[in-house]
Amino acid sequence: MQIDLGNGYSLQDWETAWRDGDQDRMIPLADDYEVWKNLSDSFSHPYTRAYAEAWAALHTGVTPVVDFGICDDAGPIGGIGFQTFTDEARHAAALGYWLGRPFWGRGIMSSAVKAMTAYGFETLGLVRIYARVYKGNDASARVLEKAGYKMEGMLRKATLKEGVPIDHYLYAMLREEWG
Repeated sequence: MQIDLGNGYSLQDWETAWRDGDQDRMIPLADDYEVWKNLSDSFSHPYTRAYAEAWAALHTGVTPVVDFGICDDAGPIGGIGFQTFTDEARHAAALGYWLGRPFWGRGIMSSAVKAMTAYGFETLGLVRIYARVYKGNDASARVLEKAGYKMEGMLRKATLKEGVPIDHYLYAMLREEWG
């Protein structure tokens, strides 16, 4: 599955995105401390080939697709996906994303978040999509705001990162606010 973002970028399911040779380029992008410091600890650091291959294998053939590689013509340069639920929160999903540092500031992530939001509401039938942004990650907050997400509040010392409790903001969009 592929979703065109324009300007030579697309979202691709991991089976499509993870082609032989693409790993050599993506792994150093993902293994960047400046990328990892704003992500959940479930995103491996160091980011190894074994982790990357396990991630791609875990998400290959999954239906519906909820995790995509953000790709240019040479392969993945980042990732975006939903954490979905099967309980009383099954109408909602948590959005997470990352992009290799050489690609920051080009509008790629803004396009990816907009496309993923449309996919979540139109294809997956979600009612609510939300994202956490660590305090100080102003670029990520701007990406969400450009996509129409609203900040619902700050969760004080809600996240433990590198052994230090930090605040994070909660951004969300409801289906009726989208479009």
